[in-house]
Amino acid sequence: MARAANMQLAVVTGASSGIGLELAKQCAGNGFDLVIAADDPAIEQAAGELRKLGAAVETVQADLATLDGVDRLHAALKGRAVDALLANAGHGLGHGFLDQDFAEARHVIDTNITGTLYLIHKVGRDMRSRGKGRILITGSIAGFMPGSFQAVYNGTKAFIDSFSFALRDELKDSGVTVTCLMPGPTDTEFFERAGMMDTAVGQGKKDDPAMVAKVGFDAMMDGEGDVVAGWKNKLQTTMATVTPSGVLASQHRKMAEPGSGKH
Repeated sequence: MARAANMQLAVVTGASSGIGLELAKQCAGNGFDLVIAADDPAIEQAAGELRKLGAAVETVQADLATLDGVDRLHAALKGRAVDALLANAGHGLGHGFLDQDFAEARHVIDTNITGTLYLIHKVGRDMRSRGKGRILITGSIAGFMPGSFQAVYNGTKAFIDSFSFALRDELKDSGVTVTCLMPGPTDTEFFERAGMMDTAVGQGKKDDPAMVAKVGFDAMMDGEGDVVAGWKNKLQTTMATVTPSGVLASQHRKMAEPGSGKH
């Protein structure tokens, strides 16, 4: 991948659509060449869009829920310095936990947590050794509330939100910044993929992924610790910190229980 001398390198995961693609567009429009990854063949179409913005783009199609998939992505870097890692890969799963196929539930955990942490561990070590780098982790406001009928997903995001703050503190004197982007419901393929189109949250108003990505990218570039995209989501997270967990779980049921949407 040929790079101009003034171009930096960003790695964006989950970049075939949604927030990940919009994050990659932010990078491409702000002086970064790209290595983008996803488990979806649409990653090649996304790369075409990004090249029109002037970036050199390399693609890796891999399942980032697996250590092998992450190793393939890391190997594609060929030892090149990564200036920004945007760890965005993740997906959800609707319905009650005991009604879910456990292999699908585990894939959520392995994508959202295991693969994400493994990639951050590999790239973050390189950044720390150089004393320079930016890491953006896509968490969620879902991490603030027990997710009835979305229990595994919300649990993974509670982990990621917490992990990002801990890692940021560990790296505070290293020259490497860690930012956690916490979106609310966003207009992406998330709800369809999670089997949640018949729910209130699946059918409700959602944020523009381009807006969410710009908020996250700007926060990363400014070195902020966290950012909640959208004022309604900011209000929701503030309320969640003073609301008992049992009440939050009951409220989440109204949004995510199968059949809760308007027909």
